[in-house]
Amino acid sequence: QVQLIQSGGGLVQAGGSLRLSCAPSARTFNRYAMGWFRQAPGKEREFVAAINWRSSSTNYADSVKGRFTISRDNDKNTAYLQMNSLKPEDTAVYYCALDAWGTGTTESNKYETWGQGTQVTVST
Repeated sequence: QVQLIQSGGGLVQAGGSLRLSCAPSARTFNRYAMGWFRQAPGKEREFVAAINWRSSSTNYADSVKGRFTISRDNDKNTAYLQMNSLKPEDTAVYYCALDAWGTGTTESNKYETWGQGTQVTVST
């Protein structure tokens, strides 16, 4: 079974930047979409960004538009979330997710495979 391996994250001051990476543990042959979600303490998991297979379509939550950028390198089998101008309210555990046949939906229940999560903490 394919797993998603996440890297990146950590502690950064407000206004700083971080980049998250996510890669399947094995090569997949589906033209899968990738998404990023986050969950802050005491809150439900929420959509952050998504990208389709060809990178021709991206989708962002209003709260991160203009600050976060989702991308992917299919040759490297890796997806990225570049996070700039980070705010304390961005503090959460971030999860990447794979939608085997989708185009990058905001709905978490459409994603079949999830990464282990990585902590992002933004200090004031």
